[in-house]
Amino acid sequence: MTPRAVDVPALLPLPDPGDLSEQQRRGATCIWDNTPLTTVTAVDLGERQAADGTSWFPRACRPCIANRAHRGLLDHGATCLLCAAEETAADCAIGRGLYRLQRECRR
Repeated sequence: MTPRAVDVPALLPLPDPGDLSEQQRRGATCIWDNTPLTTVTAVDLGERQAADGTSWFPRACRPCIANRAHRGLLDHGATCLLCAAEETAADCAIGRGLYRLQRECRR
């Protein structure tokens, strides 16, 4: 069985856009720690719709993404039956994706 691909960054919980600065909402700074971003340093989290119907464009710095992916992996692994068993852990697309995202952003 081939595991399916998952849009892992979309699984990361994001802050409420109403609590963010204009720079964070438009992707100029990290949504978590307000670090200024460039096209090289940013991880694009995709266009989103706020509750008021406006679009926002969350981006984050690599250290924050690595941290959130690590937390997500710990939370996910605690409840995932595939991840709990060593022989099936590789079959979990979410666990595998969070692990890869964490490693990629730590570089």
